[in-house]
Amino acid sequence: MDYLKYFEKAIIYIENNLKEDISVNDVAKESGYSYYHLTRLFKSMFGESVGSYIKKRRLVNSSKELLYSDKKVLDIAIDSGFESSEAFSRAFKSIYKVSPIEYRKNRIDVFVGKKKKLELDFMKHLVENVTIKPVIKEIDSIKVIGIKEKVTLEDESLPSLWEKFREIYNMVPNTLPSNRAFGICEATPQIHLLSETMEFNEIIGLEVSSYENIPSLFVSKNIDGGKYAVFTHTGSLDKLDKTYEYIWGTWFLSTKEKIDIRDDFEIYDERFLGPDNVDSQIDICIPIK
Repeated sequence: MDYLKYFEKAIIYIENNLKEDISVNDVAKESGYSYYHLTRLFKSMFGESVGSYIKKRRLVNSSKELLYSDKKVLDIAIDSGFESSEAFSRAFKSIYKVSPIEYRKNRIDVFVGKKKKLELDFMKHLVENVTIKPVIKEIDSIKVIGIKEKVTLEDESLPSLWEKFREIYNMVPNTLPSNRAFGICEATPQIHLLSETMEFNEIIGLEVSSYENIPSLFVSKNIDGGKYAVFTHTGSLDKLDKTYEYIWGTWFLSTKEKIDIRDDFEIYDERFLGPDNVDSQIDICIPIK
């Protein structure tokens, strides 16, 4: 994958000049690719245009300054390459769903919309480990029995919940031969406020035929049928966070699909060969309208 080195050069140039007036042509010259090849390959491999990447990275930097500095919004806007605070506010709100002033008041470093730098290992992940374009599917409702807890993204509460379930999963009644397992993140209408420290409800369980005779240590959960954008993650689970970084930091910000307020979930079926297996595959299903 020597060609990724050309993209690495392009990203280094972009990151070093985020506060400068650079064009896609400038990035192409620095990378060694023609404008046509850079723009075509960049979007096909990383899920967005070069110009979109530059804009979102500038907005991420501005969000940090809003939270961790006392700079005026106008000064942050100018430093981020915008000609006015109004233009900056429109662009900022299109990503973070609130104005820069509201974002500063909320004091939450959000996860959704956090466009991270395209490091070389992240580029490789996008090429090898995740489907850039999701498959749009209609999925029937699914019955699940499992365990439920509040977790956060920043600590080990989610892996611990999986460990807890592995110890008792054979006690789940009414399981199906497919033996599919699910990790379900219960929906929140305030998705734009989701941060790494924010608690959310996670349910881990098995698909079942009915909710009869449920032991007291379990809960029942119905996954609503409907339309979903389905991404396939390939590889060990320690890289799963990178897949979510792409979904919420790139695809979510550029897709024409409208996110629905339903639970998103992961499917672990016969393709899942273990948490450390590089050939394992799981599906991530994001509800859309």
